[in-house]
Amino acid sequence: MGSGTSTRHHFAFQNAERAFKAAALIQRWYRRYTARLEMRRRCTWSIFQSIEYAGQQDQVKLHDFFSYLMDHFIPSSHNERDFLTRMFTEDRFAQDSEMEKCSDYESIEVPDSYTGPRLSFPLLPDHATALIEAFRLKQQLHARYVLNLLYETKKHLVQLPNINRVSTCYSEEITVCGDLHGQLDDLIFIFYKNGLPSPERSYVFNGDFVDRGKDSVEILMILFAFMLVYPKEFHLNRGNHEDHMVNLRYGFTKEVMNKYKIHGKEILRTLKDVFCWLPLATLIDEKVLILHGGVSDITDLELLDKIERNKIVSTMRCKTRRKNEKQMEEKGKANRKSSAQEPIPWFLPQSRSLPSSPLRFSSYKAHKTSRSSSIPCGGCLDRRELSRQVRSSVELELERCRQQAGLLVTGQKEEPSRSASEADSEAGELQKPTQEEWRQVVDILWSDPMAQEGCKANTIRGGGCYFGPDVTQQLLQKYNLQFLIRSHECKPEGYEFCHNRKVLTIFSASNYYEVGSNRGAYVKLGPALTPHIVQYQANKVTNTLTMRQRISRVEESALRALREKLFAHSSDLLSEFKKHDADKVGLITLSDWAAAVESVLRLGLPWRMLRSQLVNSSADNMLEYKSWLKNLAKEQVSHENIQSSLLETLYRNRSNLETIFRIIDSDHSDSVSLDEFRQTWKLLSSHMNIDITDDCICDLARSIDFNKDGHIDINEFLEAFRLVEKSCLAGDTSECPQATNAKDSGCNSPGAC
Repeated sequence: MGSGTSTRHHFAFQNAERAFKAAALIQRWYRRYTARLEMRRRCTWSIFQSIEYAGQQDQVKLHDFFSYLMDHFIPSSHNERDFLTRMFTEDRFAQDSEMEKCSDYESIEVPDSYTGPRLSFPLLPDHATALIEAFRLKQQLHARYVLNLLYETKKHLVQLPNINRVSTCYSEEITVCGDLHGQLDDLIFIFYKNGLPSPERSYVFNGDFVDRGKDSVEILMILFAFMLVYPKEFHLNRGNHEDHMVNLRYGFTKEVMNKYKIHGKEILRTLKDVFCWLPLATLIDEKVLILHGGVSDITDLELLDKIERNKIVSTMRCKTRRKNEKQMEEKGKANRKSSAQEPIPWFLPQSRSLPSSPLRFSSYKAHKTSRSSSIPCGGCLDRRELSRQVRSSVELELERCRQQAGLLVTGQKEEPSRSASEADSEAGELQKPTQEEWRQVVDILWSDPMAQEGCKANTIRGGGCYFGPDVTQQLLQKYNLQFLIRSHECKPEGYEFCHNRKVLTIFSASNYYEVGSNRGAYVKLGPALTPHIVQYQANKVTNTLTMRQRISRVEESALRALREKLFAHSSDLLSEFKKHDADKVGLITLSDWAAAVESVLRLGLPWRMLRSQLVNSSADNMLEYKSWLKNLAKEQVSHENIQSSLLETLYRNRSNLETIFRIIDSDHSDSVSLDEFRQTWKLLSSHMNIDITDDCICDLARSIDFNKDGHIDINEFLEAFRLVEKSCLAGDTSECPQATNAKDSGCNSPGAC
C-alpha cells in the first residue's frame, strides 16, 4: 500500500513538473509574441510621425520661400503692393461687393425650408446641446448663425487675458482636453463619458480644434457656444493650427469653402480674427500651466501676459516693425522707465480684460495700469488713435456696467463707428509684433519636450524648439508651478508623462493616423491637483478587433503611406543607389539600400527592420534596385496611365502645389483670377530672373484655363503642371524650365510655361 502511494506521488510530481515547464514555455512564447507586436507598433508609429513632421517641414519651407520672395520683391505699382499684402500677410480677404453684402449676418435670410438648429442670443445651455445633437445627425448650421456666433465669440475673446486664471474652488473638477483635429466623434464621446459643461464641471480645451478631420467647423461651433454659455467654466487655448496660413495646407480652409460656398469667405475672414484673439495659456490655481506646445529657455510668462496677442495673426511669418519704429519704441521704453510706476506681478491680469468690479477703485486702477502696459511701443499715438482707444475703453466699460446692472437689452447690437475690417486694418498698421514677441508665441505653440538636457531648435517640425528637463524645472521654479500640461503630439495611449512627471502630454483625437492607431485621453484635476487620466476609443470598430488585428491594420496603412513617399522620390533614390553600385551591375546590398533610402528621405526610420516588408531580397542579400523601383511604381494606381516619372513628380509635389494654389487664391474662391495669376507670376519670375511680359502671362493663363471660363481652378492648375512636366520628360533636359537661360527666355520659352 505504501508502494502504491509513493508511485502516485511520483507521477503527481512528474505531472507538476511538466505543467511548470509548459507554463514557462507558454509564458516565454507570449512574452516574445507581445514584444514582437510592440516592436511592430512602435515602428509603425515612427512611420506615421516621421511623415507627419516631414509635411510640417514642407509647410514651413514653402512659406519661408514665399516670404523671402515678398521681402526681396519691389512692387512696381500700388496694385502689386496690395496683392502681396493680401496674399502673404494678415489681410488675405480683400473686401469686394459680394463680401460686403455678406458682412452683415443680420441681412442673411434663413429660408423656411431650413431644418437645422437655430440660435438666439444670449445663448442658453439648450442651444449648445441642440448643436451637438444636430451635428451628430449630420445637420449643418446655417451661415447666418455661424457668423452671428463668431461675432459674439470675438466680442467675448477680446475681453479675456492672454493667460486665463481658473480655480478649482468654484467647481468639483476641471477637465483638460487635448487636440481634436476636426474629429467630432471624440468631442461627443468626451461629453458623453465625462458630462456636459456646467458650473460644477469646468473644461479647458488646449488648442488644435481644426484641420485634418472633416468636422472642424462643427467642433468650433460647439466649443464657442459652450464658451458663451459658461464663460467662467469653459476655456479655450490657441494651438498652432488656429492659424489661417496653416489651414491652407491641412484642410480647414477647404472644408469651410465646401460647406459654405456663398458665405465661406466672410466666415474665414471672421475666423482669422477669432483665432488671433484666443488666449495663449491657462493657469489652474496658480500651480498648473496649460499651453499647447511647450516652453523654451527664453519663455517669459510676464511678457506673454502683456503682449497684444491679436498682433500674432500667424506664426508662419513674423512681420516685424521697421527700424524707425523700433527706435521710437526704445524711446517710449526710456520714457516709461523714467516714471515711478511700479511693475505689476506677472500673475495678475495684464490683458484687455475688464475689471472684476467697475465700482471698486482698486480694481479699476489695476485695470487701468494693465491697459497702459499693453499699448504698443510704437511711439506716441496720434490724437485720432488716442481718441479711438479712449472711446473704445469707455464703451466697453459702459457695456460691462449695463450687463451687471441687468440693463442690457436682449438682441441689442452695437453700432460701430466704422467697419470691423477697417478697424482691423488700421490696427494691423499700428500694431506689429516684435521679433521677441513673435518668438515667444511660436515657442509655446510649436515646441516639444525631449529627454536630453538643454534647449535646441525643433528641426523635425520646422518651428519652435525641443526643451529638456532642466528647462522645465527652471520655469517651474521661477513661477512656483507644480507641473505643465501640453498637447501638440499624438501619443499611442493618448497621454504621456515626461521630465520626472513634470510635463503631461494630453491628446484627445483617438484613431488619429488610422483606426486603432492610438487612444484618446483627457485629464481631470480636483482641488488636490492630482491628475486623473481617462482613456477612450471613440470608434466602435476598434473594440471588436484583437491587438494583433489592430496592429496589422495600422501597419498596413503606414507601409502604404511609406511606399507612396518612396515612390515620390524614385529619381533621387535611383541616383543614390547608383553611387553604391560601383561596378554598375544593378545590384546593391541591403545595408546600402537602407543607407541610401535614409540619405534621400531623412525620416530617421529603422530601415533595417523595415527591409522585410519593403524589399524582396535574393538569397545572397543583394537587391536589384531598378526592378524594385519598377515594382514600387506599379503599386501606385493611375487612371490616366501617366508615365512613372511624371506620376512620381505629382505625388511628391501635390501637397505643396495645393498649398501654393490656396496662397495665390487669396480670396478663397476656389479659382485663381487672371490678375492673381499675373501678379504671382511676376513675383516668381523676378526671383527666377525670367523676362516675361504681361501679354505673355495672359497667354499663359488662357492656355491653362482649359474650360475657358476666365478662371483657373485647382484641377486646371495641377493639370497644367502635369503637362509641363510631361513635355520636359519627353524632351531633352536642357528644355526643362530649370535649365532655361534667363536671357533666352520669353513668352514662348519653356520657362514661361
